[in-house]
Amino acid sequence: MDVVLTICSRSRQDPAHHLAGPFLPQTPVGSLTPERSNSPDLRLRRKPKTVNPYLRWAVIPAVSLKVLLVPIILHINWKLVSPLLAQFIPQGSNYFSSDLPNPFTQFFLLSHRVPFSSDNIPRYQKGWCDLLFIAYHVVFWSLIRQSLTIYVFKPIARHFDIKKEQKLDRFAEQGYAMVYFAVMGAWGYRIMGQLPTWWYRTEAFWIDYPHWDMKPELKRYYLMQMAYWVQQLLVLVLGLEKPRKDYYELVAHHIVTIWLVGWSYLINLTLIGNAVYMSMDIPDSFLAFSKILNYLRAERAKIVSFVVFTFIWTYFRHILNFYILYSVWFEYDLIPEPSKVWIWADGTYLNWWMKYQVFAPLLLLQFLNLFWYFLIMRIAYRAATSSLVSDVRSDDEDDGEDEDEDKPSPWSKKNE
Repeated sequence: MDVVLTICSRSRQDPAHHLAGPFLPQTPVGSLTPERSNSPDLRLRRKPKTVNPYLRWAVIPAVSLKVLLVPIILHINWKLVSPLLAQFIPQGSNYFSSDLPNPFTQFFLLSHRVPFSSDNIPRYQKGWCDLLFIAYHVVFWSLIRQSLTIYVFKPIARHFDIKKEQKLDRFAEQGYAMVYFAVMGAWGYRIMGQLPTWWYRTEAFWIDYPHWDMKPELKRYYLMQMAYWVQQLLVLVLGLEKPRKDYYELVAHHIVTIWLVGWSYLINLTLIGNAVYMSMDIPDSFLAFSKILNYLRAERAKIVSFVVFTFIWTYFRHILNFYILYSVWFEYDLIPEPSKVWIWADGTYLNWWMKYQVFAPLLLLQFLNLFWYFLIMRIAYRAATSSLVSDVRSDDEDDGEDEDEDKPSPWSKKNE
């Protein structure tokens, strides 16, 4: 227990922690920050990290755009060329048919439409080509992330006199997170309004299972969420951005999220998946917005935003998630009896032991949420009891700036 309390204590005071760090006070504009001396700057500087040529699509928007255009161009070429080929190749050929579908649509359009589903109310099922859609949209999210970072949020940060590259990166990360979670939270809200699970009617998770045929909007939403989290995990694991002190917590969170997304999609539990997504995305958008206000040193707005965020986090991340956990544990038996078997061909997977397989990752996710909630409550308590309204630290301590950057060079006179 003492070890856990020590970790939590360090995390809440750690300026590089992804949750607590940005809420630490920032140096107010115009404060008496110690000035730099005019002596030559002899400190060692880190060279920019070289990006593997095969990963340039993940960090350079122009390269991402080129990769995304390749399937589209091939798709157009196929549509233009295939009618011409059909005129010269005899019908019934083993190598070509005019009825052959365009193979490149699977990268950016939904695949596996349910046969004979109505054009007015189309339905889709899962299939192997969904992996191509996910891979394509991993690159898509890289393009969006880097474009917003470089061309939108870094210029905004500079406009508000944020100059350090480390803090510019952190500000841009939170700007992208705010946009993503706000858009996906609103999209998830819209989709839930079309489902029988509207506003956490949890018994509908299990009634009429299996829910194997999906509305096109639900399937696209689900696969784009999966692509986002795969892209985020790649950013962390491949070291495409400087890791924070709670690096392993974030990696664990992303792995659990991908586990939940992939497993729920595979076993036809997309209705409960939509509910979990909403409970995560909406509070995360408020979290990112609060961090941005703190970077901008908007003290009053930051306090109001943090209070609102705390209530929203509590409701979505804990109250609604406990409803979901309760449903898995106590309403699981609402599944129709014929569906309580593992038959791959029928799309039924929820036999007796699958209850624990569904419950375990949700519980693990809740433990991670409770850990972060403890830090949020510590921040709230400190803000309520502290009389300090300004920060006396130097800018170098803000948001986990590299400590090495503030240490004297081995060639400086202090080390002689």
